[in-house]
Amino acid sequence: MTILSGQRILVGITGGIAAYKTVELVRRLRDQQAQVQVVMTQAAESFITPLTLQAVSGRPVRSSLLDPKAESGMGHIEMARWADLVVVAPASADILARLAAGAANDLLSTLCLATRAPILLAPAMNQAMWDKPATRRNAATLAADGMTLLGPASGEQACGETGPGRMLEPDEIVEHLQALVPSGALSGTRVLVTAGPTFESVDPVRGLTNHSSGKMGYAVAAAARAAGAQVDLVSGPVALSPPAGIAVHQVSTAEQMLAAVEARVGDSDIFIGVAAVVDYRPREQAQQKIKKSAVTMTLDLVRNPDILATVAAGNNPPFTVGFAAETDDPVVNARGKLEQKNLDLIAVNPVGGQNGPFGSDDNSLVLVARDGETDLGRDRKTTLARRLTEEIARRYHEKHPAKNP
Repeated sequence: MTILSGQRILVGITGGIAAYKTVELVRRLRDQQAQVQVVMTQAAESFITPLTLQAVSGRPVRSSLLDPKAESGMGHIEMARWADLVVVAPASADILARLAAGAANDLLSTLCLATRAPILLAPAMNQAMWDKPATRRNAATLAADGMTLLGPASGEQACGETGPGRMLEPDEIVEHLQALVPSGALSGTRVLVTAGPTFESVDPVRGLTNHSSGKMGYAVAAAARAAGAQVDLVSGPVALSPPAGIAVHQVSTAEQMLAAVEARVGDSDIFIGVAAVVDYRPREQAQQKIKKSAVTMTLDLVRNPDILATVAAGNNPPFTVGFAAETDDPVVNARGKLEQKNLDLIAVNPVGGQNGPFGSDDNSLVLVARDGETDLGRDRKTTLARRLTEEIARRYHEKHPAKNP
């Protein structure tokens, strides 16, 4: 059994050279024991044949909206109801525009309009097309409508140009689909997650922050949501799209993050502090830009509140999980923080060197508890987030057996 076992996945393919990757995507989904139905647009058939997709999916490929054989029983509506998940890969600029407008002039766009299943779109196009304001508006509209955009990735393109517009790799798309399948491990719980960096202003144009991208925290929030939890995400300044189905509360400073956490932690069963909070802030913020005059400058800094310790020290605290980034003796230092702050668990990752996690899609995590350590290995952050969530759920229910789903 796999996460996607028995899941009914509709794979839409639009016109683009990246369509060749979708053959591998369908094969990976079948390996995961998912049921796959492929729907192709007319333009997609110029890049790859329906026979190829039929061979790897095990089902006849659909492409015609008004196929008399299929439509005798309103086949396009039945297919829209059949799907548990819908993924369009590649998703061309054209399909993004039509879906954003609510068009239904071919089978794929009609299915997307008629289905109640989650829809994931993996854009693939020339980098100039992706950067056009019209395309970005369409992407923003689709995200606001509840669809999930996967990427695009950046890199060398078939046209010879380099930039954003590459379709994500099949393994990455499979991971995103897995994250949407509810496991039920955290059903009935409320989870509060912090993510990203904080930013402390020095003057109106400068500040103190760190290298956190927020990707790990956002992945953890999405994994908790997929496990059935009601999730609140308190996020520092990041360049990430809000995860579907999650209430996101944007903050900037450590004090703002603490206030947002304190306003919600009383209703939370589990708190996961992934955010990289800046430890110190200027005692006073200059009201005008500090001029570059002296050779050296001294900043008077004061300590920021320790959000994790504050949560753990509260009355009737939630199950509290911390994160630690360490450059040396990571497990030893993490265990010290676990005991000092009275945490239930702490996940530690080494930083520095060539495999640093900041800004990367990959990470390495060791989960430290009072009874030992669990090495979650090195993997994509989305995969690690699922493993971490499973371990948190197991230990939470061991501590609170009466709350087992």
